[in-house]
Amino acid sequence: MPPPEPQPQKPERRRRSARRSGRTPAPDRDAARPDHSAARPDYGHTAHLAGSRGPTAADRARKAAGTGKRAAAFSGRAAGGAVRVARRATHAKGAGDTGLYRLIELHAFNAAGDAALAISLAGTLFFQVPSGEARGQIALFLGVTMLPFAIVAPLVGPFLDRFRRGRRWAIGSTMALRAFACWALAASVVNDSPWLFPAALTCLVASKAYGVTRASAVPRLIPEDMTLVKANSRISLAGISGAAISAPIATVTSLAGAQWSLRYAALVFVGATILAILLPSRVDSSEGEAQVGMREVADPGRRSRRIGMTPIVVLGLRCNAGLRMLSGFLTMFMAFLLRDKPFAGWEDNPTLLLGLVIGAAGAGSTVGTLIGSMAKGRRPESIALLTLVADAAAAVYAALFFGLIPAMVLGLVAGMSQSLGKLSLDALIQHEVPEIVRTSVFARSETLLQLSWVIGGFMGVFMPLNARLGLFVVVAVLAGWLVFALRGRVVANRPAPRPA
Repeated sequence: MPPPEPQPQKPERRRRSARRSGRTPAPDRDAARPDHSAARPDYGHTAHLAGSRGPTAADRARKAAGTGKRAAAFSGRAAGGAVRVARRATHAKGAGDTGLYRLIELHAFNAAGDAALAISLAGTLFFQVPSGEARGQIALFLGVTMLPFAIVAPLVGPFLDRFRRGRRWAIGSTMALRAFACWALAASVVNDSPWLFPAALTCLVASKAYGVTRASAVPRLIPEDMTLVKANSRISLAGISGAAISAPIATVTSLAGAQWSLRYAALVFVGATILAILLPSRVDSSEGEAQVGMREVADPGRRSRRIGMTPIVVLGLRCNAGLRMLSGFLTMFMAFLLRDKPFAGWEDNPTLLLGLVIGAAGAGSTVGTLIGSMAKGRRPESIALLTLVADAAAAVYAALFFGLIPAMVLGLVAGMSQSLGKLSLDALIQHEVPEIVRTSVFARSETLLQLSWVIGGFMGVFMPLNARLGLFVVVAVLAGWLVFALRGRVVANRPAPRPA
């Protein structure tokens, strides 16, 4: 049996063994290694504990640069992730193949610019000009605003149908016009120019015109497996997201002056102009479509039935007209009322008070869009009627117990009802109107709704600044309009021949 191999010994044991045997100990390999620790500079807490000088300015600069690089990398990854998530959301369910995603992104830019514009003008349009002068100028320019819808709008659709590339450039023109008007507003705010109101109302006209032109583009970009209701729900949610992202940016920018948030809004509208021009070419195509007139859309007579505008569609359109009229009234009436007669305790901050009411309306719009996108199997015409009743009830509550909470409840219900009513109208047009005239009917109905908003705005401007009087008057108008709509419901229940 072979002897066991000797085990390696540690340096100290080797030295003791060498002394006992009389041999010269081998040099310790660890001891032979050079010690470089003395040559290393001692930074940080070791030097501080030893009483020596701490890190130099160069060391701190290098550390700050490293922290900045890590923060930039994190921000870049977060932004890239957000963009990828947004792109997946806009391209989902066939929207990326038909080009609907471009319209969704365009509407997000539109809402972002409108939010920045509203925040910019909150402290200028209503809070720096005398009330009487402001009401007179707004009434004048609301009259100008009605012209595109009452006179020009019935001609715009057929005109665009005769020229290629018309709709993309029409949508782009509404964005470019707002970009120019916002840049001009920035100079007007600084110099107290008399062009403040013309530029502001130019933005309003262009915003309403965008709604009409976009309505004609939506049906042309819908994927086969998507309904008009779902498409408009996604577009509305994109608009809410764009406004939610843009509002804080505009608020921070406005701290340096309203002109800077207006310039930010102008840049957003420039980006929207580019997106409008990049819309798919099918937006301009009207192949296989027929055009209808404004009278045929609004009148439930025999001419309307021949093109597929059944009385039930007219019922939904009338209900939505009442909802838009209330929205226009509340926008103008509350803006002047809360400026001149704010609630007790809010005299020093009327801008924030108006922001709370507008914020409640925005939250209601979001809730209404979510409910409408999830409500399946419900009769759209019944939903449209219920929203009109809910608006009237909320107006009665606000008139009886006028205060901050009732005003916010009214804004919440009005925003939610408008979203639900619009989605119900989209569903009626989707299911009741033949495809050959669906695009034209959708665009004409949007024109009538925008005109209803302007009429409601007129009522709000001329109404005396008495909260209970104004709200009871609008309740009476809504009640009369509800009777008018219910009369259409009776007509809708009568059997009517279906179009071929």
